[in-house]
Amino acid sequence: MMIKATCFGEILWDEFPTHKKIGGAPLNVAVRLQSMQNQVAVISSVGVDQKGELLLDFMKENNVETKGVQLDANYKTGKVKVVLDESGSASYDIMQPRAWDKIALTDAAIELTQESDVFVYGSLASRDLVSRATLYELLKVAKYKVFDVNLRKPYYSADVLSHLMNEANFIKFNDDEIFEIAGLLGSDSQTLEVTILFIAQKTNTDCICVTLGSKGAILYFEGEFYSNAGYKITVADTVGAGDSFLGTLINKLVKKSDPQEAIDYACAIGALVASHEGANPKIEESEINKLMGKTVS
Repeated sequence: MMIKATCFGEILWDEFPTHKKIGGAPLNVAVRLQSMQNQVAVISSVGVDQKGELLLDFMKENNVETKGVQLDANYKTGKVKVVLDESGSASYDIMQPRAWDKIALTDAAIELTQESDVFVYGSLASRDLVSRATLYELLKVAKYKVFDVNLRKPYYSADVLSHLMNEANFIKFNDDEIFEIAGLLGSDSQTLEVTILFIAQKTNTDCICVTLGSKGAILYFEGEFYSNAGYKITVADTVGAGDSFLGTLINKLVKKSDPQEAIDYACAIGALVASHEGANPKIEESEINKLMGKTVS
């Protein structure tokens, strides 16, 4: 079974102290979904510059549809300065404004969204009014909406997050994000499962996933909880690990896999991405099978 997916938002360059890598959560999710024999497009914008050309080349090499990527002569291609701490965890300095802040509502964007089985979007692409307005319109015509929460201070507000959550059929958080957002909405619970149920009730969403870093993830899916305790790996960097996790999880759930199998497999992919440098390493099936034989209980 092949699914059609469209990912909306930032495509950019992650600039590490020693090297540069192509990234942006929507693009990372798209590349992982595409690697699983799906038809995937990205709606974004790049500058008329070398970095933009290289991004489009990268997408074409990975068979990700580029017709939703706009060219903007007024703004440069996205760039993020990434700093890694001793454990490999990343912090980000996200340049603004960039081309992906100014995604216009085009016929191509509407058409791609309408034709897709899955529409994936994040919160970062809502930091600018132009891209936010476009996203709000596309959400009106999308079929199945996956909200990838990606809190980057100071680029979010309770009102925008509430709108994006209420539109979603499926929401993915990390553990810090869900507690912060639940707090903004009035929850004082310190328990993860209670907080998930609070968000589910507040947003009328029965599919919620929370990633827990090295401790795996928990999935609330159609009234049931599923979890995976994580896999032991040596971290190279965590950039893009959550994006590959999400792409894998969407692929499995939309194709009607067992939810437990879906979260186990997604955690394995996320761990393997964290064990490689950069956001979009190629992962071999043999690596996945080997790792899944070594679950941390």
